[in-house]
Amino acid sequence: MSEFGNLLEEKCMNFSIRIVGLCRFLNEEKHERRIADQMFRSGTSIGANVAEAQCAISKNDFVAKLYISLKEANETLYWLRLLQKTQYITNKQYESIYNDCEELKRMLVSITKKMTTACSKS
Repeated sequence: MSEFGNLLEEKCMNFSIRIVGLCRFLNEEKHERRIADQMFRSGTSIGANVAEAQCAISKNDFVAKLYISLKEANETLYWLRLLQKTQYITNKQYESIYNDCEELKRMLVSITKKMTTACSKS
């Protein structure tokens, strides 16, 4: 796997750990379970699909898994905006984790664009 791939997997794992912590906070401190469940699913799915992509059977399968990760990142950004706008999390909490998710999204956009171009040339 490339250095970029290793970095992406590491960032996804660290982000998933942050999501687990955020969901624990939402459940225990804010008693908010519905949004926390949605956040948990989408936020941890980003890295899970990146990990699954590592065993893809083709370049197209690899790109498809990364697109799923990208969609999950976008959904996670939605839930984060909702949590901030409904004041379940502070602006400081929001900005920190939102920026991390945006970085993952940018990485996924970059690699899917490059891979899509490579797949269409083959």
